Amino acid sequence: MDINTRLISELRKRSSAGIVDCKKALMETNGDMEKALEYLRKQGLEKAGKKSDRVAGEGIVATYVHATQKVGAMVALACETDFVARNKDFQQLGRDLAMQVVASRPLYLSRDQVSREVVDKEKAIYREQLSREGKPQEMIEKIIEGKMDKYYEEVCLLEQSFIKDEDLKVREVVAQKIATIGENIEIKRFSLLEI
Repeated sequence: MDINTRLISELRKRSSAGIVDCKKALMETNGDMEKALEYLRKQGLEKAGKKSDRVAGEGIVATYVHATQKVGAMVALACETDFVARNKDFQQLGRDLAMQVVASRPLYLSRDQVSREVVDKEKAIYREQLSREGKPQEMIEKIIEGKMDKYYEEVCLLEQSFIKDEDLKVREVVAQKIATIGENIEIKRFSLLEI
């Protein structure tokens, strides 16, 4: 089948994938637009992990202000190109992430941003609680590990359950968007503002 530029352009608009990827997807699916979209999604999930080392020098600052006008958030969301920065799906992701910050009030972006002092303090608190409860010493460290995972889920944005789909972590939502769009996407930072 002849894959013309109109088809490639339409697929690029619908998927936000690169021109070469769109052409390949259309060739693999004999020009079937829906199958090409599905093909790109499957390929994208595979490639998402590989894109994390690419420079994300473009992007947006997304905002969300709660209906009460008393709390809001800003999220700096980066991508590789201004084409993707203008993409509605990318912008919606930014708004969803800002809404996540308002709803879940994370303190850190990721686990590696939690200082050693904070981690040690949390572990000491858990150790004391468990000792008072009479837990066996050999079990305490395993229990603490589980409690720390729960702690990270509460305070780290990337570890939190996504407010629009509790079955997914925020990091998984970002990975899915990388797969769909075909570019590296990074949450650079966020800020919660409250009256």
